[in-house]
Amino acid sequence: MTVENTPAATPAPTDLWVERTGTRLYTGHSSRGASVQIGSVDVDGVFTPGELLKIALAACTGMSSDATLARRLGDDYAATVRVSGDADRENEVYPRLEESLELDLSGLDATALERLLTVVRRSVDASCTVGRTLKAGTTVDLDIPVGDAAR
Repeated sequence: MTVENTPAATPAPTDLWVERTGTRLYTGHSSRGASVQIGSVDVDGVFTPGELLKIALAACTGMSSDATLARRLGDDYAATVRVSGDADRENEVYPRLEESLELDLSGLDATALERLLTVVRRSVDASCTVGRTLKAGTTVDLDIPVGDAAR
């Protein structure tokens, strides 16, 4: 019996979009059925776009370190990734974002702790696409299709 080495099927890309639902209020959607409310800081129950950026970074850090931490701490380890950083309103950028990965590491000796911290940082640096993109910068192209209206 022969076993072929066939690559795993690549999932279809997820379509993402936002729809305006009110004044400075949008709902973000994914083709996988997820949604999130996005709006101004003065509206309760929504995330601002900047908050979503920070949450994406924190989630990426958590997910990038998950397998490494689970191997060393067990599958049921608790973790919280906090992220903060104020926008520079004059230049409309976040000049610095700070993350804190909060874990109970009290059961590790000094050598095991240092080794784990090194491996976690490497995992995040290698696997967190959001963090890597923010550090490297990216090009964003905006297209505004006008059809026949502007012709």
